[in-house]
Amino acid sequence: MAHHQIDKLDKKILQLISQDARIPFLEVARECNVSGAAIHQRIQKLRNLGIIRGSEFVVDTYKVGFQTCAYIGITLKDIKSFDDVVNELKKIPEVVECHYATGRYSMFVKIYAKDNRHLLQIILEHLTLIPGVAHTETFQISLDEIFRRQLSVFDADEAEADVEEE
Repeated sequence: MAHHQIDKLDKKILQLISQDARIPFLEVARECNVSGAAIHQRIQKLRNLGIIRGSEFVVDTYKVGFQTCAYIGITLKDIKSFDDVVNELKKIPEVVECHYATGRYSMFVKIYAKDNRHLLQIILEHLTLIPGVAHTETFQISLDEIFRRQLSVFDADEAEADVEEE
């Protein structure tokens, strides 16, 4: 996987939009001391490079009736079935994350279910029936999400200082 060179202005833009995906481009431009057109072009470049992959609204799963969150390890019968298993997992709407993993499990998934019975139904009627899945193991059921955030690899003060130097 190639890393793309991003400059100080890109870092400042990423720092701002990762805190609030709905921030107006003109506000980003003011913060960065550049034109709105420059911000628009930079964000388009970052999208084209795949550095920015979209924006989203975050739904409170608990408030919409999905009160169980579980982390499940999946062991495959044959690693060659990985892509096929991933494609089947994508068909299960309650599976919200899938990670390729090292160690005992080929992958980990994060699942939201309405309750424990619904979780059991997803495991028995969906996960374990996917061709290529040898077995699953539920590791944790989350009691509550304390916080969620975007990865912020750019220190706000550092990004601000970097932009001012340009």
